[in-house]
Amino acid sequence: MTANISSTLMLKKLQKKWKVSGLQFILILCTFALGGSACGYLARKVMELIPLDKTVLWWVLYLLIVTILWPVCVLVISILFGQFRFFSNYLNRMAVRMKLKKKED
Repeated sequence: MTANISSTLMLKKLQKKWKVSGLQFILILCTFALGGSACGYLARKVMELIPLDKTVLWWVLYLLIVTILWPVCVLVISILFGQFRFFSNYLNRMAVRMKLKKKED
């Protein structure tokens, strides 16, 4: 029961942090879920085209492909859910934190 309460509090805190309505929060979570699933599916399909056994090299390549595909998948799904602005901003903030992009003033 306590895990249920703490999960609910965590989700409420995240919704407040992102400053979104309840419906928008649900759409954002669905976008994350479907974008991640689509990314994993597509990465596995790409890996089927590469004749490698599941060795360390296979996993490194798979993780690289997932890393490249994930933002694309999430952005495409976000368009379908009407959350493109949120995810565009989210990915920009992530790029700044990872020092892949300079912070715009």
